Amino acid sequence: MRWAVNLAARGVGRVEPNPAVGAVVVDDQLRVLGEGWHTAFGEAHAEVEALQAAGELARGATLVVTLEPCRHHGQTPPCTDAVLSSGVRRVVIGIEDPSPHADGTGLSLLREAGLEIEVGVEAELVRRLNSPFLHLLETGRPWVHAKWAMTLDGRIAAAGGHSQWISSEESREMVHELRGRVDAVVVGIGTAEADDPLLTARPPGPRKATRVILDTNARLNLDSQLVRTAHDTPVMVVCSETVDEVRAGALSDAGVDIVKLPLTESGRIDFRLLLDELGIRRWTNVLVEGGSEVLGTLADGGWIDEAHVFLAPKLVGGRMALGAVGGEGLPRIPETASLECVETRAVGPDLYWRGVRPRVVERPDS
Repeated sequence: MRWAVNLAARGVGRVEPNPAVGAVVVDDQLRVLGEGWHTAFGEAHAEVEALQAAGELARGATLVVTLEPCRHHGQTPPCTDAVLSSGVRRVVIGIEDPSPHADGTGLSLLREAGLEIEVGVEAELVRRLNSPFLHLLETGRPWVHAKWAMTLDGRIAAAGGHSQWISSEESREMVHELRGRVDAVVVGIGTAEADDPLLTARPPGPRKATRVILDTNARLNLDSQLVRTAHDTPVMVVCSETVDEVRAGALSDAGVDIVKLPLTESGRIDFRLLLDELGIRRWTNVLVEGGSEVLGTLADGGWIDEAHVFLAPKLVGGRMALGAVGGEGLPRIPETASLECVETRAVGPDLYWRGVRPRVVERPDS
């Protein structure tokens, strides 16, 4: 099952909004007879690939697959048909498919056909790999990745606003890889104005992320790199319902998608409503790159599902230098970890830290 999970991971960034799935066909001595993974949305599913690779050797063998085989017709035929026709005698499954169209029918069909079924092997490992998919199903909202680079003393910019570059070239290459496998990259209008970024993945990844700008008054400059490239790579401006129609119309005419949402009492974009909107679009992964107040809004609302932090061996100091996460903050230091560390490693001269929201923590307004 661990090997099947490793295979499944190869599809991350290519299969969404589907789950990442891997499969292995083994004999009684656990010798691999065939393997496969879901390579891209609309392509053959993992168990079909593995069974085709095994061929006639699959008869009497065991199929190990990370997710319950599907029984429904979608982009591809039902996987249960392939399983039954392959002649395998046993199917070992990581987790059941929680999709509404599944409803355990795949497992029922296989059991009724006389196959031996085992469910729950390395279930937590499978769930972690597919956290964004499962989260979208459970909440209707995408998985929110928060990314920031900061100095040893926690600054994301010097007192005068200078911020390029805190992290190393190697770290920035990692960020481009991350951008290339998400559905959207989100920044506030302050970051867009200060840096005039492209927010694209270079080189391109398997996905082309929509650049989302939180811009209450639709003041994004028409001469910005974002607007000038809107016809090549999508740009969305999220603004107030009462925004000036001339400003919004000019951006729309330039190819920018305008999304109007109610504001919170503090006059900010309501992130809950924004995530609901992005979930309707079936976006699975959203990367928020700042700035400080946007990240603070995420932290205050409990919206950070996963954090990617690049710690650079630099000291900036200064009472007025920006910290990584603004917002209202907490009145007391939490007694438990806000994010569970799942990965740390050196990236060039920097330290990369990745953490995920503990599953026991509940959203404030979910």
